[in-house]
Amino acid sequence: MFSTLSDRLTSTFKNLRSKGRLSEADIDATIREIRRALLDADVAVPVVREFTGTVRERSLSAEVSGSLNPAQQVVKIVNEELVAILGGESRGLRFAKNPPTVIMLAGLQGAGKTTLAGKLALSLREQGHTPLLVAADLQRPNAVNQLSVVGERAGVPVYAPHPGVAEGAPADVLVGDPVQVARDGVQTARQRQHDVVIIDTAGRLGVDAELMRQAADIRDAVQPDEILFVIDAMIGQDAVTTAKAFEDGVNFTGVVLSKLDGDARGGAALSVARVTGRPILFASTGEKLTDFEAFHPDRMASRILDMGDVLTLIEQAEKAFDAEQAEQMAQKVASGQDFTLADFLVQMQQMKNMGSMKKMLGMLPGMGQMREALENFDEREVDRIEAIIRSMTPAERENPKIINGSRRARIARGSGVRTSDVNQLLERFAGAQKMMRQMGRGGGMPGMPGMPGMGGLPGGMGGKKSRGRSQAPQRRSKGKSGNPAKRAAQERAAADRTAAGPAMSEPGSAFGAGARGGQEPAPDAADLQIPPGLEKFLGR
Repeated sequence: MFSTLSDRLTSTFKNLRSKGRLSEADIDATIREIRRALLDADVAVPVVREFTGTVRERSLSAEVSGSLNPAQQVVKIVNEELVAILGGESRGLRFAKNPPTVIMLAGLQGAGKTTLAGKLALSLREQGHTPLLVAADLQRPNAVNQLSVVGERAGVPVYAPHPGVAEGAPADVLVGDPVQVARDGVQTARQRQHDVVIIDTAGRLGVDAELMRQAADIRDAVQPDEILFVIDAMIGQDAVTTAKAFEDGVNFTGVVLSKLDGDARGGAALSVARVTGRPILFASTGEKLTDFEAFHPDRMASRILDMGDVLTLIEQAEKAFDAEQAEQMAQKVASGQDFTLADFLVQMQQMKNMGSMKKMLGMLPGMGQMREALENFDEREVDRIEAIIRSMTPAERENPKIINGSRRARIARGSGVRTSDVNQLLERFAGAQKMMRQMGRGGGMPGMPGMPGMGGLPGGMGGKKSRGRSQAPQRRSKGKSGNPAKRAAQERAAADRTAAGPAMSEPGSAFGAGARGGQEPAPDAADLQIPPGLEKFLGR
């Protein structure tokens, strides 16, 4: 959603960081680029004017001129003002002291209210609540049926006493009273001891008096604890006009952004909270019911500035990963057991439970610089790898070394890939297995030196040797000679040095305490007692 805006701002700050000291002209040029980026992203003009004015004023103040790194201080100011525009602190739902908590959804037709009702219900159910969906949209064809399907997928009951308008019926025909349905739905939730009621209301293609009157009547009938305004994040400048109309008509308490995964410019998210003064509570980020998350202004600002959103990534990982399986894997690595393809398959399945790989990678800091590679990433690659592993026998998963040529061909046929794909997977897995062994020995990640006081290979594994002149040449340890006479001489010299103790140590050993003159010359081969039959090797 914010990729274009993020790229523009990142490019602007990159040019800013190359300057050690900022003049007023530098700051004005930066503000000008920020203004263009925000306007191109369809942010409302009053919001852009207020934002750039505040950033310029703070950037010209003493907090920037007196800092050690003025460019980073400007980035910090922009980040703080973005957080302020997006609503400041994050806020969750306000629950009623006496259940049920009534949540009313309002918005234009096509904004995604019905799907979002199911997402919100699923999220609340996972938190331990017992929500009830109420189908009060009796105008849009098949709206009641859609809510029933969504509720079934979310595992949440739906109160739908009327079928609503059938497909093909005139749009002005009403079946039942939506206000009465909403009122009865709250009463039913109270009787069945549901602690949350989510009311899906009707929308229009545009703002009109009839829409506002019906929404206001439902609000007055059920006295909701939260009125959530659902807005399509891709509608651009119209977001402000629509939001103001609903604020005047129903006085909503919070905003929900839908379709935040779209490719539009995303100005709605940066405008609505500032113009209406109402916080953004949730964001819908995909088509699945699980593509739903709480909205955190500070995290969204970090995403826009390509600083990543590691906290959200950790929260999603905690939901998707099985703690017991993770503990077993940790114990297995610590005990020195090999990481197998069966373990790899389990890890991949848990990664898939977290959602889109592109979305997860996009939450890492600095991934905006790899946006093109990220966009070209094929999500189906994960499925292909899973198919290859599932085509293996249990023995092959436990010990990939037994996979010979014929087995590779069989696995390729079974998974519908080429033999080269199987070879590539096995090569990658061998590297992963080596990494897990290194971690089990406490040596840290490959390519990195081991931690102080821990095992591991100095300088990591698999890295290229430095060719710099400053690197001291490494002494090769002399192995045993293949010549029996020389090998016997080496063994005897080693025994003599051991018996002589530290005084006979080599120069430089024991911190240079050895005496150079204390070394004995190598023994003559003529003095050695050679076993019978080996004299011919000495050339005697």
